[in-house]
Amino acid sequence: MDFNPELNEDQLQIQKWVHDFANDVVRPVASEWDEREETPWPVIQEAAEIGLYSWEFMAEAMMNDPTGLTMPVALEELFWGDAGIGLSIMGSGLAAAGIAASGTPEQVMEWVPQCYGTSDQLMLGAFASSEPDAGSDVAAMRTRAVYEEATDEWVLNGTKTWITNGGIADVHVVVAVVDPELGSRGHASFVIPPNSPGISQGQKFLKHGIRASHTAEVVLSDCRIPGSCVLGGKDKLDERLARVREGKSGNAQAAMQTFESTRPAVGAQAVGIARAAYEYSLEYAKERHQFGRPIIQNQSIAFTLADMAMEIEAARALVWRGAWLGKQRKYKNAEGSMAKLKAGRVAVWSTERAIQILGGYGYVREYPVERWHRDAKIYDIFEGTEQIQQLVISRAISGMRIE
Repeated sequence: MDFNPELNEDQLQIQKWVHDFANDVVRPVASEWDEREETPWPVIQEAAEIGLYSWEFMAEAMMNDPTGLTMPVALEELFWGDAGIGLSIMGSGLAAAGIAASGTPEQVMEWVPQCYGTSDQLMLGAFASSEPDAGSDVAAMRTRAVYEEATDEWVLNGTKTWITNGGIADVHVVVAVVDPELGSRGHASFVIPPNSPGISQGQKFLKHGIRASHTAEVVLSDCRIPGSCVLGGKDKLDERLARVREGKSGNAQAAMQTFESTRPAVGAQAVGIARAAYEYSLEYAKERHQFGRPIIQNQSIAFTLADMAMEIEAARALVWRGAWLGKQRKYKNAEGSMAKLKAGRVAVWSTERAIQILGGYGYVREYPVERWHRDAKIYDIFEGTEQIQQLVISRAISGMRIE
């Protein structure tokens, strides 16, 4: 199957469907929920009622699409509406992706639907990997999972941080250390079922941007879960750990499996923010008059907008190709990381240029571009910082260990 950037009829319909929701439902309340810094439950409810917030949509977009483009297309439109609300709607997808990446078919069928619930009873999912002293350095992870054979239970202890939906989610997917002597290869992923004892929310973070998305610590204190909650199953985990102890290669790190599969999707979110800022500043430049003419007739403004259009097109091309390559399992030069890195840079740069085009108006909250700029910055940081993406890419293209 060759890469084809032309969307099919179903994808074009989904693109319009999500765009209309973003335009009609998300944008009118985006500023309000940014100011409130609360989870926008009414918007999530509306997304659930139309099927946008649902495991069925995620399955159709992620698993049943051979091109890999449906999810990036949908995410760009939703995050064009607002990134904070977009993350509140799509944040459960990271937990679902973690389950799909490491779980058995039976675990996927059991737990992915519980990351969403139904329109009558909403549920949330959360993926918990980062720790206070182990963000990019997953080998420094300290959260421990110990198996008790007598009760067939795993006991988890530790603290996770920077977790979307952390503590308020119904289903948490937690990456923990099973064998400390094996470093990052001794990790495994676990599902923490709803209402499990020993899991609680720690500090909720007050953030620079994406403020409608709940971000908090997750504290695990003798959190007991059934033995069946290790993703992939205990037999498979024991086999993998045995191979690693024998010096044979094991599977990819549990956290990295999830991140690698989601990086183009994260890039699509950043493209949506960049496009929102570009379109708004373009219209502003055509309508705003100075010295008797629209400011877009000044080359400094027109050329900036031309560069914004070009950079957004380039970022989208990398995102779509990265998504397609990931779906075909054809990554060669860390194309997923390339997509995420480029799109994050473009989002930050484009939103900054939009503020400059609007001048003083761009700096006040009455206009949305300052919010888009605050939202954009996280795309240089989460799910692998800008420097981590550069490290991944440099290792891929050189075939050497870059420190």
